[in-house]
Amino acid sequence: MGCCHSLSSGEVPQQRAHQNHGEGDPPLTKFSFSDLNVATENFSLKNVVSESGGESSNIVYKGRLQNHGLIAVKKFNNMAWTDPKTFVEKAHRVGGMKHKRLVNLIGYCCEGNERLLVAEFMPNDTLAKHLFRRKNHTMEWEVRLKVAYSIAEALDCCSSAGFASYNNLSAYSILFDENGDACLSCFGLMKETNNDRKTAGSVNPESVMFRFGTILVDLLSGKPIPPSHAHDMIHGKNVAELIDPNLKGKFSADEATIVFKLAFKCLQYEDRESRNTKHIVRTLETLQTKTDAPSYAMLEMAHHRELSSNKLSPLGKACLRMDLTAIHKILVIAEYEDDKEVVEFSFEEWMEEAKDIQEVRKHGDQAFLEQDFETAINCYSQFIDSRRTVYPSVYARRSLCYLFCNQPDRALHDGMIAQEVFPDWPTAFYLQSVALSKLNMITDSADTLKEATLFEAKRHHRKQDS
Repeated sequence: MGCCHSLSSGEVPQQRAHQNHGEGDPPLTKFSFSDLNVATENFSLKNVVSESGGESSNIVYKGRLQNHGLIAVKKFNNMAWTDPKTFVEKAHRVGGMKHKRLVNLIGYCCEGNERLLVAEFMPNDTLAKHLFRRKNHTMEWEVRLKVAYSIAEALDCCSSAGFASYNNLSAYSILFDENGDACLSCFGLMKETNNDRKTAGSVNPESVMFRFGTILVDLLSGKPIPPSHAHDMIHGKNVAELIDPNLKGKFSADEATIVFKLAFKCLQYEDRESRNTKHIVRTLETLQTKTDAPSYAMLEMAHHRELSSNKLSPLGKACLRMDLTAIHKILVIAEYEDDKEVVEFSFEEWMEEAKDIQEVRKHGDQAFLEQDFETAINCYSQFIDSRRTVYPSVYARRSLCYLFCNQPDRALHDGMIAQEVFPDWPTAFYLQSVALSKLNMITDSADTLKEATLFEAKRHHRKQDS
């Protein structure tokens, strides 16, 4: 068993592992409950990141240490792990697992009845979110193959280390790191007892192999398939019937057939059989053809290293600096030009309708220009309350006024409404980013700023192509 040491909430969690563990790995950290209580803001619901949304008895929270390092904290219910010695021993065993495709377990807490695990934080969401919930983006076929291969590698590593089971392996257990690479959550390796429902010589729906087959079906179909229905989804069907229609034919039929057959085999796996994870890895490795493309680009993520000030637009730079005066100048110059993209009738008609109400808006614009932000708020609010549809720049201007008046919560609300009206508008995201930072929600602010740069880049490319 490896050694452990106490860590205050100000120290830095260990970095991503890029190969299997060795003697130089950092020891597992023993956190105090008060450290984790502070890091998660008293285990606030707003910090819940587990997909159950807080309904599960074992909840995962996002936390921030005093040095601003992000962590993921899994809090078990008080009925779990009644033997503290067993919990600590198992945590050390899981913490000793280091692989580039496995999320690092960096620590634990075992005080009284409290049982918590601490892992590195994965900033780019789950496979479930990218595969099932992205309305405007279909995960590319090559990305799906890469995810399957990455998780097969992780499971092979776990199998080689003697981990025979994994708790609820699913698309929600697969997380994307800062580079956009898929990693298997380490939390699933912590199982107190083996409660899998199985009969000797039969297929076990809770087995790792069966669950991996279910993930392959998810990747093929683009749909969240309950493990109990996975066999029915694939039995008696062919690839053409199962494949995600959102791919629109942009996939290799030969590759899809290989994955289909592999999924079928995993769903037929019986517990009495030996687990041949290395065969699965070798099979999926042959399908990796787009190895030179960075994962974050394939997933359309804004990579953290690309978010330097010299890559940002003037508005992005001003928001990164929290320079409200510079943001104000940019919005004044922009006027209402961007609104033309979402106006359903002519812009001139919009400007002419209800002239008395437009005069109120013009008074707001003049106050905005003169930096009389309280007057601008009053005028814009009257204008908004008098119209059924208000175009995004009005909300953007009022959002900035609220920021100047130290009302970031209202500024955030206006930024979100502007986004609802104009979903891909970078300005709405930029203003939300500033408001979130003012509210001390630093991580959410950074994520929103990344989204803004991504939408801005897409917008720029569209204009170049047109």
